[in-house]
This record gives sequence, structure tokens and C-alpha cells, in this order.
Amino acid sequence: MGAIVPEVSQNAVAVADHYDEFDPIYRRVWGEHVHHGLWTTGRESPVEAVEALVDAVGDRLNLLPGQLCVDIGCGYGSTARRLALTRGVRVTGLTLSAEQARYAAAHPAPDVDIQVRDWLANGLPDASANAAWAIESSEHMVDKSAFFAEAHRVLLPGGRLVVCAWLAGTDARGWKVRHLLEPICREGRLPSMGTREEYEAMALAAGFAVTNYEDVSRRVARTWPICAGRLIKALLTDRQTRRLALGARNRNAFLGIPRLILAYRTGAMRYGIFTFSKAGENGALRGGQPRN
Repeated sequence: MGAIVPEVSQNAVAVADHYDEFDPIYRRVWGEHVHHGLWTTGRESPVEAVEALVDAVGDRLNLLPGQLCVDIGCGYGSTARRLALTRGVRVTGLTLSAEQARYAAAHPAPDVDIQVRDWLANGLPDASANAAWAIESSEHMVDKSAFFAEAHRVLLPGGRLVVCAWLAGTDARGWKVRHLLEPICREGRLPSMGTREEYEAMALAAGFAVTNYEDVSRRVARTWPICAGRLIKALLTDRQTRRLALGARNRNAFLGIPRLILAYRTGAMRYGIFTFSKAGENGALRGGQPRN
């Protein structure tokens, strides 16, 4: 199966508009981390779960104090701030959203620089970063092959890239595509949704080695029932949220929440964490064998 492409094409302008318009709702419903939570015991709070996903990314990157890192699609800068604090790294974060960058500027942190910039035209120097990550931002890239090519260009030899991605189930067909995946892409401003196999093929074509892959769908899926409950409560109790949601240009995005819940339950959609490595100076690769 090829990548899922929405009937109405999406671009970086549409992505920025989506996040700028829904900025207050995102922070009220889910907080500063605009990504899934990762549950291990099931007893973690949502805040603990979203931080666990960030820590899982940091672990896979093997970050060392003083390293230079890039957060591709950094949102409000919360991941960058947490990894700068806990791992002692320096982070440049890029976002398309002026509202997200404005929030980040109001919450500065040492060794964190958040900029409004398109990753596909990032302007960063060649071989300038030890590590990079993209937590649920590759889905918004119009050209995913260029996303990987830019990551390979910006990373130093021996560098690592971790990608947390919404993925189409390899065997998704028929109604799962028509009624779940295609509308999720359209409503969520995703130019396309790839499969695990497509991501790995694009990374390999860009020069990376695949050192690890883990499907954590079951551990992240409860994010959406929690979001649904919080959104319903906010709509019922807060007039400002209700007015913004009902009058928003992007209001059809809310339809994606029940679709996402069903997409995970049916296996139409998966959530994967990839670790990619760039060859070192001598051609050697860091890391071990891929995990299935």
C-alpha cells in the first residue's frame, strides 16, 4: 500500500494556520507538549506520559552533555527544554507556528533557541548537529524524502535521528482508508501518512541506517480518549473555548479525534519510533540491529 494522501492537498501554510488558530485549545486540552503520551504501567498521569515519550527519545539518541541538537517541528519548545535540562544538550528548535514560537519566547530556557522556520528550507549548516529528532512533525512534511535528506545533511558523521511518527497500517485498505486515514490526514493537515516500510526506504535512500524500530501503538493510544474527554469538558464549561472551536476555520479537525480512537483500535493506524544513524568518519555506524 502506498502513502495515504488526502483529497485536499495540504502545505506548510495550512499547517501553520492550524496550529496558530488552535493554540489556546491545544494548551488547554493537552498542555505544552503537542504529542502523544507514552504509558508503561498505565498508572502514569498524562503529564508523566508525555514526558516519558520525550525521555524515550532522549534515550534512543544517546545524548551527551554539550552536544548540539535540532528539534524538527518543536511545538512550544517543551521537548527541547526538557532534554536541554535533563541531558545537558544545546537545542535549536524549528516550528512553522508563530504562536508556538511566541509561547516559547515567553518561557525561555538556557541552551534552547526556538525559531519560526520550515525544516525543508532550514538554512542550517552542513554537519552541524550531533543529534536530531522529529516528534510527530514528519507527518506535516510535504516532501518526506527531503525531510530525511535535510536531516542527513545537517547531522555530523555518527549522528542519530529519532522520528516518532503516525503511520498507516501496512495492510490498511478499503473503509479504513476512506473513513479513517484519509480524513485524519485532511482534518489534521497532514500532506500524507506513510507506512513503516516507506519511512525506512526514504531514510535508507537519504543515507541513513535503520538501527531501531519500535511499534508503541498500544502504549500511546489512550492519549485520544483523554483528549476527547478534556475537549468535551472545555466546550461545555468554557465560553471562550466553545466560541473559538465552533467558529474556527479548522474546526473540522475535531472530527479527527473519534477517527483516531477508532484507527488505533482497528489497527488502521500505528505509532512508531524509529532510530536512524548516519555513518561516521570511517563509514562505521553507531547502534545495534533493528528491533521488530
